[in-house]
Amino acid sequence: MMPPFITFGIGVLLASSFLCLYRIARGPTPPDRTVAIDILGTLVVGFCCMACLATGLDFLMNIAIAWALLSFIGTIALAKHLEGRHYDD
Repeated sequence: MMPPFITFGIGVLLASSFLCLYRIARGPTPPDRTVAIDILGTLVVGFCCMACLATGLDFLMNIAIAWALLSFIGTIALAKHLEGRHYDD
């Protein structure tokens, strides 16, 4: 049985994920969608951390770190694209 704080944390992350998916679908501007995608990547890192705490498997923390790095690089690339700049600028 999982401790109550892990169950509560997963519930909060799940509710936040649905709110981010709503903002991605209904965002009025592309920057709003970009921020929602970035937050969704952060929430995936949170899910990996909660799964690491619940199961005790430490490789999930490695996945969380890799996901955070990829999410950061993707957000920077998308921000440059929306700004109209090239990737080598």
